[in-house]
Amino acid sequence: MQAFVQHEGVVVPMDRSDIDTDQLVPKQFLKRVERSGFGKFLFFDWRYLNENYDENPEFELNRPEYRNATILLARRNFGCGSSREHAPWAIADYGFRVILASSYADIFYNNSFKNGYLPVVLSEEQIDDLFKREAKYRPYKLNVDLQNCVVTDEYGLKISFEIDEFRRDCLLKGLDDVGLTLQFEDKIREYEKKHGIV
Repeated sequence: MQAFVQHEGVVVPMDRSDIDTDQLVPKQFLKRVERSGFGKFLFFDWRYLNENYDENPEFELNRPEYRNATILLARRNFGCGSSREHAPWAIADYGFRVILASSYADIFYNNSFKNGYLPVVLSEEQIDDLFKREAKYRPYKLNVDLQNCVVTDEYGLKISFEIDEFRRDCLLKGLDDVGLTLQFEDKIREYEKKHGIV
């Protein structure tokens, strides 16, 4: 998994609450078994006009100024709905490195860390301010520093955020569940050898 220490990128505003996993990845794409390739299905029903992938020009991600956005700004309860892992896979595969929202569904929030991007929780007032700044300074860039847990822009903004120390450490080191386990590879081999497993 790619480590996350600091990221600067263009912000795409999605001024919606309760963006659920059915919108993140609709059910027809859940038959796929691999984790890659889900980026093209992200927000499928909003992003495309039909099954031929004709783009909806009104949707945020299809607008020229947001084509290369890597920071997603949304409202409360992001990632609600079913617990499908495909939703965080699609976010990561599309290229988002940061989501900023005032709250997240628990399962989506937990899965985000396992996919190498950072879900930042800010107050609704701070989110409101970011939407205003994005409209004023478009294309709007933010710098998200996980080492110091701070979000900044070029116009004097500085917002501190909190994150569980274990999750922070895993992201800084680029460790998912497999990576965490492999830190103990020598001890695992020793145990297997001792108990005749290998």
